[in-house]
Amino acid sequence: MTKNEANRFRAILNERIAELENFNRQRDGITIERSPDQLDEIQRASERALAVCNLDREFNQLRNIRAALLRIEQKSFGKCEECDEEIHPKRLAAIPWAALCIRCQEALDHDPEQMPTAGGDFLANAA
Repeated sequence: MTKNEANRFRAILNERIAELENFNRQRDGITIERSPDQLDEIQRASERALAVCNLDREFNQLRNIRAALLRIEQKSFGKCEECDEEIHPKRLAAIPWAALCIRCQEALDHDPEQMPTAGGDFLANAA
């Protein structure tokens, strides 16, 4: 990966961090408010659960983005953390914080217990 590409991804990742940090400051959706109406209570509990799930997803993405920035600094950005192959540029364009190539990610999504190892025949393990 060239220095210009790394700088472009660094800028994209830093911009996304700013968006996520702004989103995470808005935690009003998880406040607990009591209501005398039981249906309102149920509705608010459902909304609160959704807000918590969204916050969890955003925090996980924030963690992954910070890890990607660290990989840029360590000059390992763009290489799969599992098989050490290059991550396709289209994948990085879509998900700049991706740590795995598409093949390793699919294997992980298919069966997390059978995560391939570098140099192994992971297609056989994933099937």
